[in-house]
Amino acid sequence: MAKTQQFCTFWLKNQLLGISVEQVQEVIQLGEITPVPLVPDIVRGLINLRGQIVAAVDLRRRLHMEDGPRPELALNIIVRTSDGPVSLLVDAVSDVVEVQHETFEDPPATLDSSLRELIIGVHKLDRGLMLVLNSDKACALPERREEM
Repeated sequence: MAKTQQFCTFWLKNQLLGISVEQVQEVIQLGEITPVPLVPDIVRGLINLRGQIVAAVDLRRRLHMEDGPRPELALNIIVRTSDGPVSLLVDAVSDVVEVQHETFEDPPATLDSSLRELIIGVHKLDRGLMLVLNSDKACALPERREEM
């Protein structure tokens, strides 16, 4: 029997990405973000998740993309990390897909270097390539502001 894996899929700009559903705590509509001074640009601020303070990481900025046309409409994918939950801000959430392990491939050589460091690999889907995000690296914050 072929091994399968499920991914929560989402969009950034025109790129389909996925995170293992095992790492996703929940998906919520963007609430109020409290800006924090002197943090790296990738951190939009903090959100209150039912009394728990969670950092909101803008994946567009993390992947060196331009800001979205309406960042206030971004969605939060709350990801479980060893340091607690982190919110990844994305343009749109698609659906959960189940893929065969055999469809997994290394990242294409043509992938932009800003994406390559955060992408584990790709799965070929009927609607195109789904880039598999390394959520641990995506949620990791640089030590100093100058690094971003």
